Amino acid sequence: MAEVTIVLVGGGTASGKSTLVSAFVAKTGALHVSHDRYYLNAKEPAKHDFDHPDALETSLLVEQLHALKRGESVDLPRYDFATHRRGAEVDRVQADGLVVVEGILVFAAPMLEAVADLTVFVDAPEPLRLARRIRRDMAERGRSRADVLRQYAATVGPAHGRFVQPALQRADLVLDGTASIADSVDRLMAVL
Repeated sequence: MAEVTIVLVGGGTASGKSTLVSAFVAKTGALHVSHDRYYLNAKEPAKHDFDHPDALETSLLVEQLHALKRGESVDLPRYDFATHRRGAEVDRVQADGLVVVEGILVFAAPMLEAVADLTVFVDAPEPLRLARRIRRDMAERGRSRADVLRQYAATVGPAHGRFVQPALQRADLVLDGTASIADSVDRLMAVL
């Protein structure tokens, strides 16, 4: 059984975390675990604060990461952003050396940060992150620009300052979310 290394990749909304992790996984074969899988069911999605750590079942993620480190298989939940609920189906996975956990709030829970072997923060300026989020949410989630801006002002922006940005100072590695993805992947691999 190979030793399992856990890498946390956090940063603000649309900072480039998912793009970086996708390229890294393609190059290394690492297991990608999105923190978004662990959202709890939202009874009233329009009023729900998805940007608060309490919106996620991080304790389950931590439990599963410990199991992966022990060489066990786990059932990753599937969260459906269309229904704002977890589905009955799961994804059974086992780690083979490297696990990358990615999400906005990965640094908001000390118990999650404690299980990591390496912490990475992807930093990008707010105007760029907001522009990327608007583009993504309109294209992939069918939302209007006004709706994205309303949510950003109400929860995303304030949560960034409270739960996300402070982790920049604690991260083992800070990557520039405006830099070339290939260069960022190379920097991450060099550190590992």
